[in-house]
Amino acid sequence: MLPPSVLAHLNRTLDVPLHLQVYEGLREAILQGTLKPSHRLPSTRAMAQHLGVSRNTVLLAFEQLLLEGYLESRVGDGTYVTHTLPDTSLQKPEVKPEQQGRQPALSRRAQKLLQVQVTQYLSQPEYRAFRSGMPALKDFPFEEWRKLHARHWKTPPVQLLAYGDPRGYLPLREAISEYLNASRGVRCTPDQVLITSGSQQGLELAARLLLDDGDSLWMEDPGYLGARAAFQASGLNVCPIPIDQEGMQVQHGAEHHPHARMVYVTPSHQYPLGITLSLTRRLELLKWARQSGAWILEDDYNSEYRYEGRPLNALQGLDQDGRVIYIGTFSKVLLPAVRLGYLVLPESLIDLFIHARSLVDRMPPGVSQAVLAEFMENGGFERHIRRMRGLYAERQAFFIELAQKHFPEWLQVQPSPAGMHLVSHLAEPFSDVQLVEEASRAGVTVRALSPSYLHSPEQGLLFGYAGYPEDETILAARDLGRAFSRIRISDP
Repeated sequence: MLPPSVLAHLNRTLDVPLHLQVYEGLREAILQGTLKPSHRLPSTRAMAQHLGVSRNTVLLAFEQLLLEGYLESRVGDGTYVTHTLPDTSLQKPEVKPEQQGRQPALSRRAQKLLQVQVTQYLSQPEYRAFRSGMPALKDFPFEEWRKLHARHWKTPPVQLLAYGDPRGYLPLREAISEYLNASRGVRCTPDQVLITSGSQQGLELAARLLLDDGDSLWMEDPGYLGARAAFQASGLNVCPIPIDQEGMQVQHGAEHHPHARMVYVTPSHQYPLGITLSLTRRLELLKWARQSGAWILEDDYNSEYRYEGRPLNALQGLDQDGRVIYIGTFSKVLLPAVRLGYLVLPESLIDLFIHARSLVDRMPPGVSQAVLAEFMENGGFERHIRRMRGLYAERQAFFIELAQKHFPEWLQVQPSPAGMHLVSHLAEPFSDVQLVEEASRAGVTVRALSPSYLHSPEQGLLFGYAGYPEDETILAARDLGRAFSRIRISDP
């Protein structure tokens, strides 16, 4: 039986997705003690029929609760409320009579923010195979970086210590502009480059400055959770656009969501599936943006790492109408801890973004920018990329070899011509979120594919291979293979 609170949470007139409403109802029942520890939940089919929703709705709710530790899956035996809540401080305290009826003084924006899933990794170790998006930390040129830092901190010029230009350090913007023009076909001047604290800040700025609460935005389905979180937290209506072998289906978006005011796209290496947006689709997208007056956010997060052929130049280089905002980051090519990214802005938006940047955190750190600028000017940046491109190609081949040796037949990993992770699609009835839990118990980190979808989620796993040396990869592949070989098909 289900507690009444689950049904009470379902309201099809709300903007909140049904799977989040089911999640909230079950979570509240667990925290209040209505659903006791070790209580066995009905199967997803039975619960979906009882609630009058699709099975996928219940699966997504279960998967989120499994990820957060409220539920546990017992192979061959179903899904249970966990013995110990993930954080006992989350349990609702006893409410005194005089406190009844009081509500936390949260804004609507804050309430939306609390409902947004930012990442699948919040409760998992920061550095453990096969976490995706992790560069080869141990192969970073630390000695060269240390010397640059030491020299700049020994006698730093006053302009690096005082309040600086909100756009960022001019020599760094010049180096970025020169690099993008030469390597990515981006057409820009240093004045169009705005330094940010990683790409996430760039996404936040673009969403809040160019769109209003309730506006619609196209996004690839599946797509990047971090971007979706930024858009949903800003009150935007994220419209999922399916992809095929040519990338985002522009015609689908034009037909089903013609009034969207922005498009978020990863054309060089689609996240997470790795597809390249074809030239035909690029031109089609630019034409639609011009006719509709929409903005395009081009996230070129992983363009440096292509192992076969040369990638198409950036979408921004084809833009004749000033509709494309180009987003880049140094987190993947250097270190996540560097926390520097950038926007390349159309000239019409420069003053607006400078003003907003100065209000958010005034300016990026001066000395860190100066170190990166010199690293780019003296050729260290491109040397590092060349080394990592060769290393990651070797690591991908090595990982595939181990996967063929250790992984079950239903876990087929296909090579990719670019990127830092590989995708394995799963056949029904496996739940990728439950497989992630099984991997975690074996001491291995993988990412589930299904949460990246808004509609019709497919089951799959993402394996980051770039950041891990051979000895770690061997042990992790062996442990993961043993864990998955024990799995039996079951209906949660």
